[in-house]
Amino acid sequence: MEDFNLITDTALLTLLGKRITTTRIERNLTQSNLAKQAGISKRTLERMENGESVQLTTFIRILRVLELLHGINILLPPQSVQPLEMIKREGKKRLRVVHPRKEKDLTAKTWKWGDEE
Repeated sequence: MEDFNLITDTALLTLLGKRITTTRIERNLTQSNLAKQAGISKRTLERMENGESVQLTTFIRILRVLELLHGINILLPPQSVQPLEMIKREGKKRLRVVHPRKEKDLTAKTWKWGDEE
């Protein structure tokens, strides 16, 4: 298995394009057929297969036609909430990240009468 952290974005796009091509051929689909079923142009599919950047919606459409959308769960697994965390939140879902505030160091510079300068 490859370590994707060690390759460039361009190399990863090329690898994805090759895998799309291989899967398309295994499914006995021409570029024209896949593009038509995905609702994209053949040129867009060619660009994808050549490792060029395409829109995320285009990638999703191609995965849908190739019946590979289940891979999204592997890519981004659903987050499970621990039971104690659920009780603590009282069923509320987190909507944002809150960082703790830094406490001010009041001892560093305490103001006194006569220090108005």
